[in-house]
Amino acid sequence: MIDAKRLYDDDFIAWSRQQAEALRAAARGGSNQAIDWENVAEEIEDLGKSQRRELSSRIREIILHLVKLTNSPRSEPRPGWRSSIRRQRAEIEDLLKDNPSLGREVAVMIREQIPRAVKAAIDDLADRGELLNVQRQNLNDEPGLLFTEEQVLGDWFPPEPEAPRG
Repeated sequence: MIDAKRLYDDDFIAWSRQQAEALRAAARGGSNQAIDWENVAEEIEDLGKSQRRELSSRIREIILHLVKLTNSPRSEPRPGWRSSIRRQRAEIEDLLKDNPSLGREVAVMIREQIPRAVKAAIDDLADRGELLNVQRQNLNDEPGLLFTEEQVLGDWFPPEPEAPRG
């Protein structure tokens, strides 16, 4: 078994899973300690789940802004969207550094969050009068094909829209 202290320092998610299972095993072993083993195990496991939810939320925010950058013709608020994406990517980098086992879940999280982020982006862009019906239909038809893991987490940004010809 991996040293629990080292695992706690290196990968909190893996540690929380291991500790929750160890507590459940201790409970099955019939310890005479007055401990609510199952709920303690569940609480520890929930600490790890909160890290997963944070990663998923940050991924959704990146995708939301990438969809807006891809579909909005306006020059404002593009800098704010790019800034938000850069901040979320930095936070994700820190989160994955502290919890390397979460890295295995990123691709699945991206697939799960794309439809939610697309719906939110459609609503936001439509509220601003920036979404053509054809764009809305394309986004609704193919939401799962929007962005790769490298595009979401890397340095990539969609190309700037062409300036209107006058």
